Amino acid sequence: MEDTTRNTYLAVDFGGGSGRVIAGSLLQGKLELEEVHRFTNRQVKLGNHVYWDFPALFEDMKTGLKLAAQKGYRVKGIGIDTWGVDFGLIDKKGNLLGNPVCYRDARTDGMPAKAFQILDIQKHYACTGIQVMPINTLFQLYSMQQSQDVQLEVAHQLLFMPDLFSYYLTGVANNEYCIASTSELLDARQRNWSMDTIRALGLPEHLFGEIILPGTIRGTLKEDIVRETGLGSVDIIAVGSHDTASAVAAVPAMEGQVAFLSSGTWSLLGVEVDEPILTEEARLAQFTNEGGVGGHIRFLQNITGLWILQRLMSEWKMCGEEQNYDTILPQAAEAEIDTIIPVDDAAFMNPENMETALLNYCRAHSLEVPQNKAETVKCVLQSLAFKYREAVEQLNRCLPSPIHRLNIIGGGSQNKLLNQLTANALGIPVYAGPIEATAMGNILTQAMAKGEISSLREIREIVSRSVTPQVYYPEK
Repeated sequence: MEDTTRNTYLAVDFGGGSGRVIAGSLLQGKLELEEVHRFTNRQVKLGNHVYWDFPALFEDMKTGLKLAAQKGYRVKGIGIDTWGVDFGLIDKKGNLLGNPVCYRDARTDGMPAKAFQILDIQKHYACTGIQVMPINTLFQLYSMQQSQDVQLEVAHQLLFMPDLFSYYLTGVANNEYCIASTSELLDARQRNWSMDTIRALGLPEHLFGEIILPGTIRGTLKEDIVRETGLGSVDIIAVGSHDTASAVAAVPAMEGQVAFLSSGTWSLLGVEVDEPILTEEARLAQFTNEGGVGGHIRFLQNITGLWILQRLMSEWKMCGEEQNYDTILPQAAEAEIDTIIPVDDAAFMNPENMETALLNYCRAHSLEVPQNKAETVKCVLQSLAFKYREAVEQLNRCLPSPIHRLNIIGGGSQNKLLNQLTANALGIPVYAGPIEATAMGNILTQAMAKGEISSLREIREIVSRSVTPQVYYPEK
């Protein structure tokens, strides 16, 4: 039985490959975490589309809540964060009209070009401030509109993934600001829906609901969920419900500009600013302005992160050639190959076989071809570090002064070789950790909503006391 005298908050964190329920409580100014439940998240190809299995994920989440109740936690709040851009549509009776489609689905192919026959791309960026990516909600909805998808005709409201989970826990439907900001449908300055954009594309205006900020109590668990989980009447609290927003809230940097790299399947590299940067230079450099905790804007680039390496490791495992990170990374560190691939190239978005795609790309572009797994891994990681250097150079041109350190947070901060290659490429110190930044930011934002913590600064002070980042200095 756990200590029931401490307030505990549950972070439900959904990633592209897995989900977790993590319990966190404050003790003597530090945050203690325990993983309660972990489960798989799969993309399911069904007919012509790739879906997320929302009912299964909802059931897995409830299992985690049930386990937390069985452990005897005194749960004061639950916060949910997920990946960005994807959504579900509900009808007037609250029924889910279809499983959410995955952003890697092909339905958005060619949609940006079609949309910008209607929208002026420069004026659009000056309003929304979002990097144009085919995966964005705007293009998903426009593809539905163009194909006359019947769901749009009967839908009552659009709910992004964390909003959707919250809705079926509470019965309250609204849109959290940070996740909504990934859609390319918000006015970045007003921090509300850009109705001009929505009308121009012919999207149903009634789909877009009330925007709420991190730290807002969304509602309480419905009676049937209370009975099923045994948790009691617990508040569902809006956090930075885009997982990167929660992660950035937990960057352990106290002074000066907070420069971050949220490292996982995607790499999100940027800084925290008070107001969006909507210049033409920022647009051409493909920067995005997304909502953050505490009223901040996350000015960042979306970069293909460890996706390529994750796919390679998965393919090798399926072929009976499974690699262990602890073994392959030291081998890669010793590999002598200088090949740099453009990690954001469409060839690596979702190929049938990632290794084949990588080798074919090298051959087609007269690059030195990796000869073994260690060289392949080295190629991927040094290509990522090279991309980070490009991003930081572009970032510095948009800022009054250059960044002097980079904080790598999230699961990718465990990749020591990538951390060192990044420090070498950038020529500045790299601070790695916390690994569990997303869960920490989620939980501490809940504690702030409940009055246990007073500010974002205090959140970061607690994180700094709770973890010690590993520092990587540039090697000559």
